[in-house]
Amino acid sequence: MPVRSRPLVHWAFVAGLGIGGLTLGACTPIVAYSGFQAIDSQPKDLQIGVDTKSTVRAKLGSPSVQSTFDPNVWFYISQVKQRVAFRRPQVISRQVTALTFDRETEMVRKIESLDLGDGKQIAFSGRETPTRGREMTVLEQLLGSVGRGTMLPNQDQGVPGTRPGDRRR
Repeated sequence: MPVRSRPLVHWAFVAGLGIGGLTLGACTPIVAYSGFQAIDSQPKDLQIGVDTKSTVRAKLGSPSVQSTFDPNVWFYISQVKQRVAFRRPQVISRQVTALTFDRETEMVRKIESLDLGDGKQIAFSGRETPTRGREMTVLEQLLGSVGRGTMLPNQDQGVPGTRPGDRRR
């Protein structure tokens, strides 16, 4: 008498391997690149006292950001984020190149490279700017009109030619 459970065990094993493969495939990280991407030239190829704003723009393209207070400071920023399954994305790499130009000659005066380790965590304040008045609770909002008169409008309200205090009899 042949045993028929062997093919069933084989299919269960194959199905288990398939589900295991899909589970492992779902945990593959998704990598996203954003910001400045060097194509032909790198910021490290720039030379102090040789390159100008126009040559930097020709080599690297427009900066990611210019300094708010000094237009002679340009920043080229790039970062790499990684996300696994449904978790929050994490920044795994960040490169910031700050170029400072001379005001008169517009030549590169200083090149500074920063990475993820140079960043600092900023503690945001959860406080809100106070506004005039006061906030009402949900219960106050629901029961706010109780005791202030009738809930339904008067008969003559909205009739053209009448004023709020004017009663016609």
